[in-house]
Amino acid sequence: MAKKALLVMAYGTPYKESDILPYYTHIRHGRQPSDEALQDLKERYEAIGGISPLADTTERQARALLNKLNEQSDDEYELFIGLKHIHPFIEDAVADIHEAGIKNIDTIVLTPHYSAFSVQTYNDRAKEEADKYGITVKSVIDFYRDENFIDYWVEQVENTLNKIDVEEHKDTAIIVSAHSLPEKLITKNNDPYPDQLKETMELIRARVNKGNYHVGWQSEGNTPDPWLGPDVQDLTEDLYNKYKYKHFVYLPLGFVCEHLEVLYDNDYECKVVTDKVGATYHRPPMPNTDDRFIQAMVNEILKL
Repeated sequence: MAKKALLVMAYGTPYKESDILPYYTHIRHGRQPSDEALQDLKERYEAIGGISPLADTTERQARALLNKLNEQSDDEYELFIGLKHIHPFIEDAVADIHEAGIKNIDTIVLTPHYSAFSVQTYNDRAKEEADKYGITVKSVIDFYRDENFIDYWVEQVENTLNKIDVEEHKDTAIIVSAHSLPEKLITKNNDPYPDQLKETMELIRARVNKGNYHVGWQSEGNTPDPWLGPDVQDLTEDLYNKYKYKHFVYLPLGFVCEHLEVLYDNDYECKVVTDKVGATYHRPPMPNTDDRFIQAMVNEILKL
């Protein structure tokens, strides 16, 4: 039985309040944020209970993935976690793999859709470090098409619609979303990211053709350049003004668990808008460690 490293990569999040400044500075390529920007981020964390649950969820997702993968693979995997913006960094994880004497790495990023700006940057960092040690790397590119992943979201849509009177399904908006990215990066790379989100929506709609589906984007960065839109908050208000929807169902499909972008950008900021227009806010649970979500990733790893 061959020994392989499973490198699970994710964005990372502060573990405690004192981590917020170095974390934010790393995101900004070494430039410290202004006091105002730092305070704004701190207040967002405070609004969701102090610190994001992301670190703990990432660990649990990675462990669940390792266990299921070892049950189904002919190889034996050892788990390593590498984060983009906080320790343990991706490079640290690869160095640990080298120390463990493992020569083959299978990697996956905890996001279902591919972008050169997101997934590829993780994969490039892992490979660049692995090349120093002569380690072979194979990487999952995306997993949003896997039937298990779609099954999960189909069930969430059905469960949510079951809580809404059938007569009001025609007055229900289902907003699928992912993290926005700068438009110029998408255009420059002919990036498949926006099309993949739309395809995910269509795969779900093909099985639950109720309500009214719309694509939105969220959590854009604070830069002068335009980002993918429409923003989910603006979209909510525009859709209400145009169609007078009574219910708004938010599916942040580009994310994989409850964390700052979902708990604040959806559950607080979007709800502010639905409350303002007098509509009802709905947001089903995120995949977290659901078996179907984990199996979707396992399936892609086994194809490498």
